[in-house]
Amino acid sequence: MKEHSETNLALFDALTDEMIDTSDIPPLSEEFFEEARWLVLDEPVTVTIQIEPDTFAWYKAQGNDYQERLAAALRLYAEAHKSAFREYQTRVA
Repeated sequence: MKEHSETNLALFDALTDEMIDTSDIPPLSEEFFEEARWLVLDEPVTVTIQIEPDTFAWYKAQGNDYQERLAAALRLYAEAHKSAFREYQTRVA
């Protein structure tokens, strides 16, 4: 087994969506997305937060798993902003 990756990460990072060949990937149906569920890796913690009524109503209207959907949205936001937060911490430290 190799001890290191030979992947050219700079080239990988430079790829745009248009450069990726997706011709062999079948399209996903609406049914797929209706049945898709987030995988929770860790046991969630119970918290109390304040959310605007219209936002809460929208999530609740999505189905009985609205709490999981809200948690997934928070996870996506956190993952998307982790590197920016680390950069901010470095600047203010």
